[in-house]
Amino acid sequence: MKRSAILLMLLAAGLCAQTARWSEARAASWYRRQPWLLGSNYIPATAINQLEMWQAATFDPQRIDLELRWAQEIGMNTMRVFLHDLLWKEDAPGFRSRIDRFLTIASRHGIRPVFVLFDSCWDPFPALGRQHDPKPGVHNSGWVQSPGAVALQDPGQYARLEAYVKGVVGAFAKDPRVLAWDVWNEPSNGNRDSYGNREPANKTELVLALLPKVFAWARAAHPVQPLTAGVWVGEWGDPKKLSAENAVLLEHSDVISFHNYKTPDDFERLVKSLQQYKRPLLCTEFMARGSNSTFQGILPIARKYKVAAINWGLVAGRTQTYLPWDSWKKPYVDREPVIWFHEVFKTDGTPYRVEEVNLLRELSAAK
Repeated sequence: MKRSAILLMLLAAGLCAQTARWSEARAASWYRRQPWLLGSNYIPATAINQLEMWQAATFDPQRIDLELRWAQEIGMNTMRVFLHDLLWKEDAPGFRSRIDRFLTIASRHGIRPVFVLFDSCWDPFPALGRQHDPKPGVHNSGWVQSPGAVALQDPGQYARLEAYVKGVVGAFAKDPRVLAWDVWNEPSNGNRDSYGNREPANKTELVLALLPKVFAWARAAHPVQPLTAGVWVGEWGDPKKLSAENAVLLEHSDVISFHNYKTPDDFERLVKSLQQYKRPLLCTEFMARGSNSTFQGILPIARKYKVAAINWGLVAGRTQTYLPWDSWKKPYVDREPVIWFHEVFKTDGTPYRVEEVNLLRELSAAK
């Protein structure tokens, strides 16, 4: 065989290796280099959704710097942060610049974010520009999906979505300030109680057809960070009984992520069931006080098994996610819930519960 042909074969093999799912050994090696990962799903109090967080007119680096300092002071070292495809479509260089500025701020506070590329939750019709004000007394009344229903149903827009994934991952593929990429948040979430009559009837089928492509697009950018997308509904203890969605998520993720808003016993049961996949575990959503998912109940278990713990919500603000999910049916107008659902801090930086931040400091400092 000619030397040139051998070189081509080796080059092809190398490219395949770079674009393949990480081996168990590589995933384990990456995780050994990490501290115990502790953080929140993050959006500044001044933003109602991903668009308001990142658009040039409302991007608020001073507020972000202040809030991430609060997070650093209680021992947090990561944040899960949502991006949006329309931001790349509108102004890719500007969006990239603002992500870079966010990373500079986060790095100053010892925080490495997990960036979320797509999201199936809440309003299926995102629109750039000024975002509406929060609905009084309603949890997460302005959050938007990515891609929206129109783009999801239009294969003609998939090239644009591919350019977004390859562009944003490629821009930061070798950046040590980025911890990981979360490819798609809760892919089959139908938001039926809030937007059900506006969702595509075949949304799940559309998302599941697109999901493996999104993993492939992200891998094509050759990131040094792992890819993941969290299982969040159904059972995943028996590999033979996985739903089609969970099978795709578990088979394509370099590290396994999951959501859990239930009791500590249920959390521990799910951790044990996911250990069979022999990959690092990241809980990318938890902590709903009204559902008995609390820092006091969950964090000691996560610490015991070295499961990354990323709760929903850092600071109370325009998302209003300190209000419970049932506020969509019974808005909390002129009253606060007896117990805050999410969030660690009030808008002024005062801890909602001092004992919670004390626990976060204690566990994050433990060896």
